Amino acid sequence: MEQLISTPVKPTELILGKLLPYFAIGMLDMVLAVLMGQFLFHVPLRGSLVLLFGTASLFLLGTLSLGILISVLAKNQLLANQLAMVLTFLPSFLLSGFVYAISNMPQPIQIVSRIIPARYFITALKGVYLKGVGLHVLWLEVLLLAVFAAVMLTLAVARFKKRLA
Repeated sequence: MEQLISTPVKPTELILGKLLPYFAIGMLDMVLAVLMGQFLFHVPLRGSLVLLFGTASLFLLGTLSLGILISVLAKNQLLANQLAMVLTFLPSFLLSGFVYAISNMPQPIQIVSRIIPARYFITALKGVYLKGVGLHVLWLEVLLLAVFAAVMLTLAVARFKKRLA
């Protein structure tokens, strides 16, 4: 990291340089998941492939930017790992509608689930993949994911300081 800090690279370029490889890996994972769903499990894709990957890219950009923000704010790697687990993985897994239906959750938990970006991604995935709905139905989910991605990327770049310490 010290060598990166001493280069004339701008903070925005450094953040994007750290994001892009993981973004590419995430999109490759998405391609593999769609191909496995189609050919291994015979689950037909009923909606738009472009909308599916566009929504996935917004979610991926937002979550990767949140990860960069957490690593910028945390004092050490252990704290960053713990924060990432508590702030992202557990809420996304439990409150997104992936494992448990949101409608079956108590009302206060349903309200809390509205701040979990994975909730909107899961809704969009189900809508595009299984129901074949388009952007005219999923516009709110896509908009919220775009706002999340923009806010997280902006905060990550703003909080990043190119210095040693």
